[in-house]
Amino acid sequence: MGVLDGKKILITGVLTDASLAFGIAKLAQEEGAEIILTGAGRGLRLTQRTARKLPTEPSVFEFDVTDPAHVPALRDAIAAEFGTLDGALHAIGFAPEAALGDDFMGATWDDVKVAVEISAYSLKTLAEIAAPLMTNGGSIVGLDFDATVAWPAYNWMGFAKAALESANRYLARELGPQGIRVNLVAAGPIKTMAAKSIPGFTQFEDVWDDRAPLGWDVEDSSPVARSTVALLSDWFPATTGSMIHVDGGFHAMGV
Repeated sequence: MGVLDGKKILITGVLTDASLAFGIAKLAQEEGAEIILTGAGRGLRLTQRTARKLPTEPSVFEFDVTDPAHVPALRDAIAAEFGTLDGALHAIGFAPEAALGDDFMGATWDDVKVAVEISAYSLKTLAEIAAPLMTNGGSIVGLDFDATVAWPAYNWMGFAKAALESANRYLARELGPQGIRVNLVAAGPIKTMAAKSIPGFTQFEDVWDDRAPLGWDVEDSSPVARSTVALLSDWFPATTGSMIHVDGGFHAMGV
């Protein structure tokens, strides 16, 4: 018997089988969940191909968080297939090249607003889809990279993640009376396609394992998947508005 037996989960952010969201989707199925995936733009076909690598191939629907028309369309599609939802994973993030790297002052507002809309405001967009379908409560979980400090090269994506963390708290406040929990998993660095787009990502790789008291393997996403699945289950019934660190303990250590 799995911790997600009978649960219906919406999962965003599966692009390849190296995606953090793929590991979560696979474990969710192994723990008994029925899942639906979403993809966007040119990545939709990649998501559809990657879906075939899961234990049971799920439906894949288009979801561009910048297109308001996709909100009711996806909600209706999920309602037609599942009826209701029990959980949703937010694994969506993007920043233009100018918003990353060594030049914090170089980004324009046009660059920054793209990062904020896609990486932070989209948590509220996802909630617009999921919350009306969570008629018996539920759990929304977002993937984060702790924005309480300034990271090398992360720049305006760090700013967007700080907005995501604030949105998480406000959504927890808003949706709690409906029995809907909203939490984030602040993951340590994992080698994914998204990580490869961050200049200087190797700086995280070089120090994380040494500084984390439990150690850290940038090739192993399973701790993130297991923690996320736990939050999507009924095992955290009184936890909301929280950020759970899954980083080997790195965040708690000093110099």
